[in-house]
Amino acid sequence: MFSPEEATAIALSLKVAVAASLASLPPGVAVAWLLARCRFLGKGLLDALVHLPLVLPPVVVGYALLVAFGHGGPLGRLLSEHFGITLAFRWTGAALASAIMGFPLMVRAIRLAIESVDRRLERAASTLGASPLRVFFTITLPLAWPGLVAGAVLAFAKALGEFGATITFVSSIPGQTRTLSSEIYGLMQVPGGEAGIWRLALVAVAISLAALLASEWLVRRGRREEHD
Repeated sequence: MFSPEEATAIALSLKVAVAASLASLPPGVAVAWLLARCRFLGKGLLDALVHLPLVLPPVVVGYALLVAFGHGGPLGRLLSEHFGITLAFRWTGAALASAIMGFPLMVRAIRLAIESVDRRLERAASTLGASPLRVFFTITLPLAWPGLVAGAVLAFAKALGEFGATITFVSSIPGQTRTLSSEIYGLMQVPGGEAGIWRLALVAVAISLAALLASEWLVRRGRREEHD
């Protein structure tokens, strides 16, 4: 059904997408809560910076990551010398690039969910002596969890299809950084590669559709449990 290269690309894409969505979830929740609940100087600038990857060409994001986290970059040299971590031309770098590109979608979904939470419930918990952290984990987060699921799924789908930022930052190394998108692009350069392109495209559609359907099922199940 699939060649060894295609199977490797599928497995690598799933690993990158899962790692990107899980790694970006904690900072995504924090930034979404900050934008939804706090007033501070520079809030508009932070909001613009969060959404910047949506309007920038992905190649620009990938090049910026290469400059910062490459072998000669300041952050890349720091991570390599002190922690033994290398991101450039590694699958972890592809996960980082994918996480950055999907971060705005995740933050927006979670922010909307947090804004929809009734603040009177939060204030009531505060008047009963609950700390802000306890209010967040016992009131805000449980009520906003459908938005967390939606945000994680959007980030996963974005990471699964990311191409421009990842190929600029980590290139397309067979078995290491060649994901579904870069494998499809490589097949486009090969005569007779149409069959492989269709196979991988159908796999990408199937995985994304399954993730969206699972997300919708979890959200509906959660709402039924809340009503019960």
